Amino acid sequence: MSFASLGLCATILEALQAEGYTTPTPIQEQAIPAVLARRDVMAAAQTGTGKTAGFTLPMLEILKDGERAKPNEARVLILTPTRELAAQVGESVETYAKGLKLSSAVVFGGVKINPQMMKLRRGVDILVATPGRLLDLYQQNAVRFPKLEILVLDEADRMLDMGFIHDIKRIIKALPPKRQNLLFSATFSDEIRDLAKGLVNDPVEISVSPRNTTAERVEQVIYPVLKADKPNMLMALLRQLDLPQVLVFSRTKHGANRLVKQLDKGGFLATAIHGNKSQGARTKALHEFKTGKVQILVATDIAARGLDIDQLPFVVNYDLPQVAEDYVHRIGRTGRAGASGNAISLVEGDEVKLLKAVERLIKQEIPQQYLEGFTKVDLSKAKPAPKPARGGQQRGGRAQGSGRPGGSGGARSGNRSQGGRS
Repeated sequence: MSFASLGLCATILEALQAEGYTTPTPIQEQAIPAVLARRDVMAAAQTGTGKTAGFTLPMLEILKDGERAKPNEARVLILTPTRELAAQVGESVETYAKGLKLSSAVVFGGVKINPQMMKLRRGVDILVATPGRLLDLYQQNAVRFPKLEILVLDEADRMLDMGFIHDIKRIIKALPPKRQNLLFSATFSDEIRDLAKGLVNDPVEISVSPRNTTAERVEQVIYPVLKADKPNMLMALLRQLDLPQVLVFSRTKHGANRLVKQLDKGGFLATAIHGNKSQGARTKALHEFKTGKVQILVATDIAARGLDIDQLPFVVNYDLPQVAEDYVHRIGRTGRAGASGNAISLVEGDEVKLLKAVERLIKQEIPQQYLEGFTKVDLSKAKPAPKPARGGQQRGGRAQGSGRPGGSGGARSGNRSQGGRS
């Protein structure tokens, strides 16, 4: 099957050809005709499957012949959970809309609101937004939705995880009841289905990957390690692999900063991206990593979804995530678009419980390897970390800001501390 057979206009096909895309992915094959038929859609697809184009391409086809947006209005609203994902969706819209007389804007927190208000003043056909900043703009009458045609919820499960459910419901109340709804999620969890009940109408349901499966092309391995040896083992592996790009996940923001300093001392070019960084610093870090100015990007789970990096061969879990599902999203950064990928996890004795949760989720035991020169750790004999005393601070856990609601560093409070809502 080709894109031409899906009913897209010549201008969009030319934009696809310029990017080197000729054959639609499975999610695109199913989603594009359904969206063009003006059906509501619920699609379950992991990152890296081409889902963004799955809703962007038919959306552009629908919009191209319609009446342009009026001042302070939008015809399409795309909601995303993070600033990075919003920016990347916005880039995709611009790429595929080349040659079409359509306007678009991307709005998110952490940056000044006035330039965003000025852009909305002219009206935009496509608005990509994070929930918090969109509500700020709406409350200041910078944007209205009397003629909204399409609502897209991208990474809907992540938005629920980050505590955006109330914001989403408030936004939906501000929209006209007659509209097309497209809901894209990594999984169809019970929470997602509850959200869908009040959102989609007789939807086409699409699923291109089994629930909570890891990418088939990602080779996974565990290196058991003493906690004190983790930094040196990571650097030994990096030297051994000799790779131009490595994405390393740390459980906490402070841990990410500390690891970057250790890597710098070890002679590696590294930078960090996490919720305490300003939007400018996060954008710069991602750009330097994508362009090869730095070899290693150390990230917290704010980057587990939404980072779109071509040909990323390796992902390293320096710490296992507190929530097992985040492991799937982390390693989904590699092995994308048909390429092979590798995921390495450095696991200390205190993380055995987290490892077991991951293996239960993915329904497989991850093979273990040992690195010469380091103490062999038998994880089967390791004891899980004791639970912290009630009211005490949990190291590496939610109390220090895992990016989830409930801790002092939760997603919502952390974003506001940066000078703007997400």
